[in-house]
Amino acid sequence: MQNTCLRQFPLFLLLTVSLTVALPTASLQAKPFFEDGFLGLTQQEVHAKLGIPHAIRSRKSALRVFSYYSPKDWKKYFSKLVSPQNGEDVYTYSRDGVQVRYSFVYKPDFREAVDFPTLHVKRVEVEFTPSVPLKTVPSLVGEFNPTASPDDPAFRSNLWVLLFKGPPSKDAELVVEQWDKEDGDWSLAYQLFSLNGLPNYLTVDSAIDRLEFTVQSLSRIHQIGRHTHEPMMNPYSPEFAQRPPEQPKPKKTIPVPVYAE
Repeated sequence: MQNTCLRQFPLFLLLTVSLTVALPTASLQAKPFFEDGFLGLTQQEVHAKLGIPHAIRSRKSALRVFSYYSPKDWKKYFSKLVSPQNGEDVYTYSRDGVQVRYSFVYKPDFREAVDFPTLHVKRVEVEFTPSVPLKTVPSLVGEFNPTASPDDPAFRSNLWVLLFKGPPSKDAELVVEQWDKEDGDWSLAYQLFSLNGLPNYLTVDSAIDRLEFTVQSLSRIHQIGRHTHEPMMNPYSPEFAQRPPEQPKPKKTIPVPVYAE
């Protein structure tokens, strides 16, 4: 009987090791929160999906000022000077004569009690050089699939257009920075920016410089964004493109003084 137990013990040990290898942790098996396929992925999954980054960039301030490094230099030296999430993975492509640059911004999973927690994608920035018309963005970014209904949630300011798509995801709270994030419903949001500002009468030919895939709360915009988020018709709906052109504004005449004779 003792020999039988000894023969079974290595088999039990082998099965235990096999299960440990075959069942990675939840962080390593992260899946995207939404249909874009990026938000929520770990940094390792981004690398497996897109390959080694073409460059790593570090944000210098709250303004859009960056320093770019090669992956080799970043890993060897610069990554030791800043927190891991400060390095954004950059992938650059040329599509239809336009430079399309993807930048992945990460957030650590602070639920992990380790020195270097797993990084998850919290935002994807896609920049266009030169700027492109609003109607061209879906053809340049395959992951960007806006809805076509004119009544779907859409907002604007003088610098950006914000679109929502799909139902909220409770899992998306993982990459939200707000302290009271448990009170919000977090959904996939597309935000399109224009560096030179958007015209008052937006058209499908208005210039766009950057697209961001983000996680935002529609309910919070209704609560606290009423003065900063102007509701608008979905710019990717057929009805938006069929609007009549902007009416010319009446010219103000300069009053001519009348003098007594």
